[in-house]
Amino acid sequence: MTWTNVYLVCFLLGFLLSAASWLLGVAGLHPHIHAHGGPHGHVHVHADAPHAGGGHSHATSAATAPSTINFSTLMAFLAWFGGAGYLLTRYTELWPIASLLVASGVGLVGSAIVFLVMAKVLWSAGENLDPDDYDVVGLLGTVSSPIRPGGTGEILFQQAGARRVAGARSEDGVAIEKGVEVVITRYENGLAYVRTWEELAAGHR
Repeated sequence: MTWTNVYLVCFLLGFLLSAASWLLGVAGLHPHIHAHGGPHGHVHVHADAPHAGGGHSHATSAATAPSTINFSTLMAFLAWFGGAGYLLTRYTELWPIASLLVASGVGLVGSAIVFLVMAKVLWSAGENLDPDDYDVVGLLGTVSSPIRPGGTGEILFQQAGARRVAGARSEDGVAIEKGVEVVITRYENGLAYVRTWEELAAGHR
């Protein structure tokens, strides 16, 4: 097989698969594959989940942007690489190695353009959000303003990678001092209802 034929096959393969992927996406049949560096969503705190050192864990991760290496960018590289290589071998007198290098450069440019369109135009962080990331029930927090008996105070907690403050009441109506670790048991009318971590841990045991 000649270099011209190799480039032509690469171009046709990349072009046809890119077109098929686009058509399936328009029809709503194309599967969305997202790569993440860690677990998606948040981990609710339970009474049996202290980590080493006596503290407790809570992990969140935001939706990640599309990877630079994905199906669309690979097919774009193949199409641009094949198209450029075919034209160079067919209509110029460049050495095969020189044509290969130029075609590879053109392929990289094509895949970079596709990635920029995906990352800047088509991708949105909001469309990949998981509602569970914003469910505060089960999250661990710390009392930042003392909760009075039957009254309200404030707590600090982490959610979706950001630090948040919320008004809080004790679930049992008892006072909770500043600095005590608490778990949000329910959230109503803008107020977090909490119980102390020690109380939940003792009840679990």
